[in-house]
Order: sequence, then C-alpha cells, then structure tokens
Amino acid sequence: MTKAAKSQQHTPMMQQYLRIKGEHANMLVFYRMGDFYELFFADAEKAARLLDITLTKRGQSAGKPIPMAGVPYHAAEGYLARLVKLGESVAICEQIGDPATTKGPVERKVVRIVTPGTLTDEALLEERQENLLVSVNEQKDGMGVAALDLASGRFTIQQVATMEALGGELERLNPAEILLDEESSLPETISLNCGITRRPVWHFDFDSAEQLLSRQFGTRDLGGFGCQDHPSAVGAAGCLLQYVEETQFGALPHIRGLQVEHRDQSVIIDGATRRNLELIHSLSGQSQHTLAGIMDRTVTAMGSRKLKRWISQPQRDRPTVANRHATIQALLESDLYPALQEILQGIGDIERILSRIALKSARPRDLSTLRDALGALPQLQPLLAGLDSPLTQSLAMEIGEHPQQYQLLLTAIIEQPPMLIRDGGVIAEGYDAELDELRALSQNADQFLLDLESRERVRAGIANLKVSYNRVHGYYIEISRSQSDKAPDDYIRRQTLKGAERFITPELKKFEDQVLSARERSLSREKLLYDQLLERLAESLSALQQCAEGLSHLDVLCNLAERAQSLNLVRPDLVDDPGLKIVDGRHPVVEQVSQDPFVANSVTLDQQQRMLVITGPNMGGKSTFMRQIAIITLLAYAGSFVPAASAQLGPVDRIFSRIGASDDLAGGRSTFMVEMEETANILHNATEQSLVLMDEVGRGTSTFDGLSLAWACAVELATYLRAFTLFATHYFELTTLPEEYPGIANLHLDAVEHGESIVFLHAVREGPANQSYGLQVATLAGVPKTVIKKARQRLLELEASAQKHAEQQQSQLPLFNLSPEPAEPSAVESLLERIDPDQLTPRQALEQLYLLKEKLESSES
Repeated sequence: MTKAAKSQQHTPMMQQYLRIKGEHANMLVFYRMGDFYELFFADAEKAARLLDITLTKRGQSAGKPIPMAGVPYHAAEGYLARLVKLGESVAICEQIGDPATTKGPVERKVVRIVTPGTLTDEALLEERQENLLVSVNEQKDGMGVAALDLASGRFTIQQVATMEALGGELERLNPAEILLDEESSLPETISLNCGITRRPVWHFDFDSAEQLLSRQFGTRDLGGFGCQDHPSAVGAAGCLLQYVEETQFGALPHIRGLQVEHRDQSVIIDGATRRNLELIHSLSGQSQHTLAGIMDRTVTAMGSRKLKRWISQPQRDRPTVANRHATIQALLESDLYPALQEILQGIGDIERILSRIALKSARPRDLSTLRDALGALPQLQPLLAGLDSPLTQSLAMEIGEHPQQYQLLLTAIIEQPPMLIRDGGVIAEGYDAELDELRALSQNADQFLLDLESRERVRAGIANLKVSYNRVHGYYIEISRSQSDKAPDDYIRRQTLKGAERFITPELKKFEDQVLSARERSLSREKLLYDQLLERLAESLSALQQCAEGLSHLDVLCNLAERAQSLNLVRPDLVDDPGLKIVDGRHPVVEQVSQDPFVANSVTLDQQQRMLVITGPNMGGKSTFMRQIAIITLLAYAGSFVPAASAQLGPVDRIFSRIGASDDLAGGRSTFMVEMEETANILHNATEQSLVLMDEVGRGTSTFDGLSLAWACAVELATYLRAFTLFATHYFELTTLPEEYPGIANLHLDAVEHGESIVFLHAVREGPANQSYGLQVATLAGVPKTVIKKARQRLLELEASAQKHAEQQQSQLPLFNLSPEPAEPSAVESLLERIDPDQLTPRQALEQLYLLKEKLESSES
C-alpha cells in the first residue's frame, strides 16, 4: 500500500497530525486541541511514562485505537521543564486558523521548538546556571568548539588540538546539548553526559558557515573577529547558528558577534581536576560543599553565572587579574560594596530578559523588571564615581543610565502587569489615545446599562424590567411573561423562557456591537502596541546588553569584596618569579562546613624546592592540604582574594589533580586504569609552570608495582618536567627521594596517639611521618574490636619478621647493600649464587633482585 493510500485511512485531523509529526520525527509533538496539548501514538506512550500522566485512547484511526495523553496548555511550561531535564526535545504545534471560518481541521503549525540547549523561557531555565548549546567539529587540523548561551546571546568559539583538551573544555562548559555530525564517534571516545543531536556533515562546512555568520553579524567576512586560524571552530559555529535558527523560527538580533577563546589565555584545568577540587559541582551532590557554593553571594542571577565562569576559567593575563584585585581592594577600603549590593539586589536578570525581547518572547513582567532595573541605574553612578579604580570607572560608562528606554517603559507599562499580554491590562493609561477610547467604551458599559434600564422601566411602565447579558445571547431586556404584552413596539423578541421573555432594541443592539467589538479591538490594539514596544526596545539592544554585562561584572566584584570581608581573605601578590609561597593557607570550603576550628598551614615551592613528598595518616589532612593550595592558586588567578595570611604566586599555566578515583563501569575501566590515565595526562602535559597534586599514586595495584610506579612518576615530575608538585603517599620508601634528587623535600601531617586511638592535629611539619596509624584510623571508623585485636597481633608478627629479615640482610653484603653507592655490575651475575634458600624465599629473593637492579640502572645512568 502506498504512503498516500495509508494516509487516506486516517481521519483528516490525524492526517494533519501525522504530517506535522513526520517533519519532527525525533522529538515529541505538543499538538494544540482547545485547552490541551495532546500527544498521540508513540509520543503519548513516552510522555505518559516520563511525566506520569494518564494514557488513554481516542477513537480509531486506520482501524486501530489511537493512544493519547495530554497536558493543560496553561500548565505546559512545567511539563516542558521536566521533559527538557530528561533530555527530550519538544515541538509546540499551535492552532493558527479560525475555528469559526474553517471547514475540517483547524490549520496548525509548529511555532516553537524546545530543546535542552535552546531554552530561553524563565520557567525552563535554572536561574543561576548557564544553559549552553555546544557544537563540535572534528577535522584533521583540530577540533572546533562553538558554545552559545541562547538565553544571553553569549557566543564563543575555540579550537583544540587533542582529545584530552576537548574533554577538558567540555567538562568546563558542561553543555545541556551537543551538536555532532552524523559520522562522529565522539560519544564513544569521551563520556558526554548531555543530550546529543546529530546534524548532517555539510552543516559544518567552513564556507557555508562563514556566509551564515557574516549575514548574522552584518559583516563582509569574519576577519574582525580573529577567526582566521580557527576554520574548524567557524564550521562548528555555523552549524550551531543554523540549528538555532531552525528551532527559534525567527531572527536572533541579540547574537551580535563571536568571542574567540584561546586555551593558553587561561589557567587550564582538566576534567578530573575540576571534579577533584569540586569547583562548581560537588561529589556529594551538595552545592554548598563546592567552591562556588562558598564564594557565591551575588545578588543577581547574571552575576552568579559570571562568577562561575571566572572560577571555571581563571585568567593568566596579569593586568586583567590585577585590575580585579585592585577593585576589590577599593571596594573594601571605601566600604561601598554594601550600598552597591543593595541597589543591585533590585535589578533582575536583565541579561536574559533582553534575549527574550530580541526573540519577541518577553512577557509583561519582564518589561516591568527591566523598567525597575533601569530606574535604579542613576543611584549607582555617584557610588562608582567615589571608587579609586580604573575598572569601576570603565564599568560606570558601560552601565550608563539609559533614560529614554526607562521613560518609554515607565509610560508604557502599568506598575504591576499581569503575566500574559493576552489577558490585556498591560499597557498603561495615557500611552495610546485609541486604546484609552476603546477601554472607556467597554469599561463604561455598566453605567450605560443602568441608565438604559431606568429609562425603559419608565417608558414601558414595567417596574421589574431588567437589562442583562450572557455569553450566548449577548445583551437583552427581560420582562416577565405576565407583563410581556406591555412591551413597546420597537422591542424585538430574542428568547422565550418559561416565565419570561427577552427582547432587544435597536439602541441596545447598537451598544452591544460597539462594546463587544471594543473589547476585541482593545485586546488587539494592546497586542499591537506591545509588539511595537518590543521592537523599539530591540533598537537599543546593543547598549542594554552592554549595561547588563557591566552590572553582572560589578555584582561579582562586590560579591568578592563581601567574601573577602566575611571569610577573612587577603589580596594575593602575583609575581614574575616561578613558584608559590603561602603563609597560613586554609581550605575555604572545609573551613566553612566543618564544626571544628580549621588548622592553617604554610607551603613554599620555588626553584630550589619543586616537590614536596607528603606523608601522614589517613584522615590526617593530606588531601585537604593539597587541595587548598590548588584552590588558593585558582582563586588568585580568578581575580579573588584568597584564604591565607599572605600568598605570593608566580605564573601558573595549568593545575593538575590526581586525587581519588573510582571504577568507570560504563567505560569498562577499573580504578587503577582511571588512575593511570589521569597520571599519564599529567606526565604528558605538565610544564615548569604547572601546579600538580598527586595523591596515593600506585595504590590500585600490588605493592611493588605501585611503589615502582609512584617512584618513577615522582622522579619524572621533579627532575625532567620540574613541575611544582605536592606528592602525597603511603609508600614510606619515597621519603628517601630527597636524599637522591635535588629540589625535593619531605612534609608530614602530624598526629598523636592516645592509648589505642589517635588525635589528628592537621598541622604540616617538616620531615617524613614515622608511622601510618592505620589501626587507629580503623578503630575510629568503627571496625570491630575483635578484628582490630587480630590485626594488631598480626602487625607485631610482621614487624618481628621484618626485623629478622633486616638483620639477615646485613649479613649478606654486598647483596643487600642498597646505599646510593653503585654496586659492581658483576654482583648481578653472581647474585643467585649468593642466595641462601634457608634464609630467603624465592619471592623475597626476586624482590631484592628487582630493587638492586633498579639501583644499578640508576647508577649507570
């Protein structure tokens, strides 16, 4: 049976639905029918499962019952939000025809497509989080990445060379949706925890992309944006823009240009390090346990989003960072930040409001919020003028006052408008004479009807005559049946009831036509005026977007001043000499969430001391100490003050963290494999300006394998890469590294035994730890006493055996002489002959062979 023949088996309405569904096969279709959005067939079954709504059946089509589910149109935004969070895309299909004049199904068409990466509605967005659509273009010359926040118009591109770099950038961007070409194997290469939309390969074509982008920005080409060396990124941006145009069904005037990002302009932080340091997202899922959760006291949502960008992408450009530090200092010294925050608190999310104005989707309360924000701007200017900071002076100019736009909104919009323009009553009285006249006609109807009723009672001599209205018959004069014979000759019978007659008169009919048409014309006129208002505001879009950018920037700086005051943060000193010196540093998150007083610790890394080997008990504070060094460095280059008594920091190009690991079951990788991949990334990419945190390298495998790997990694970092490294370990053998290699020192976290328990002092001391306190920590963890007792007994046996073994080694010279002086190479050849089977097991002999071989190779090199 042909497709056309199959279509004829369906009802006309189902034919219309199936045609629309065929054009949007990969998304759910919300099909408007009266006061509901309905879903049919597979869409209905899927929506019923995802939204927990009732699945019913509606008649038959092609001889089979039609599965159906629906949601009320007035509650649709809530259901859309749930679907988008689940990664679904939805096509909104509205009635555009007039039911009164249409024969057959009312004409419908898709007027809006909602996807996870193209949200702009306030109800669908998380207020203080960016919602990014990202496009990735994989080419031989590199991988292009384009990112757009449609709700603000912020459009960035960059080009990366390696899969590791791409993974790090996607981790930073945390997109809601990614566009890939149909042939891309990226999901199998990198874990992508977001919606994936496939696009045809030709959508990433450079020439087409350049034409599309140039048309959007109104330029001859893209030369002014610095895109010449980023062809893959331009292709990604072109694909992204085409996708957004398809989903938004209109112009995108708020997307005014591209910002080219260069990876080496910021401190590079890979995905594993972001997770380990818990910058934006916590491993526990609690937002207050993240760096952003502690540092974010911004008073605007757009300021909160910008602060997270600063934290996620610390800047290496020294003047940019220094200007931020100087402005925070000026805000603290002048004590003006509380007054500025009080004004900013009354300013809504105008960044997103301006985008909705550009997309013609702004609601009346968006405009009243924008009006109130613009009304507050003149209060900011004198406060900014009182600050001795170049950055605040430029922000004052960027923010401006915008009196014309403020006056326009003040005269156009009532003080507290309703939610939707379709309800009317949005445009203020006095803004438009024609609208005022139409409103007066409908609003004065009640008085006219009372006057008419009084006149007609006198004229007809009927005391109980009433003038009334209903939606079916309109206006009418009602007289009881017993007095209907008194009706004047010009009364025209409209309806007969059991006990009354209803009439219309020429005067009342003329009034009815005027009033009813006035109401319709009033709503129509108000909608026209509202659309014109959006267009007038869109003419000032560029200046208003610049104002929003300045306000969010000011909010972040005031927030950082408040955090510096409240959390006892100090201004860091950025210097040219490599290294870092932090006095009494603190971990800002642990300090705030812990009930116990935080123990501050100092650290120095410089040309003479590039690696610190850190030992001490579990739970003693090694990981916290290491993380706080990274966080202090990151905060400093983000432009914030830092939690320390003082901090002097040299140039930093990357921060690496290999702390903790777990199985990647979905990717088929063990804990040890994850650990080794992260370690390999560090060893391939660390430089002399990198800060590296290494915690318990090698613990995921056997003791000798792990020890060997840890030793080799430490030597590589300290001698060849010469990165500034904090190396925490339980392998006490590594504490001998300072004796063999320059630039390495030992530190340990202090603890004190008390009976069979332990007290963690969390204080960093020079030198190695003398024991690991494993049994004491196990006791604290609640391991049964019987198990602890057996473990302690076994520990004594092992220690006695080790002592006996050590004494035996002393008698086997030069076999067990592992001093730095090299043994004769011939010793290796005669080694097996010297082993006494009664004193050593084969395993012990092999271990000694292995260690001696390492020593010999080291001495020969």
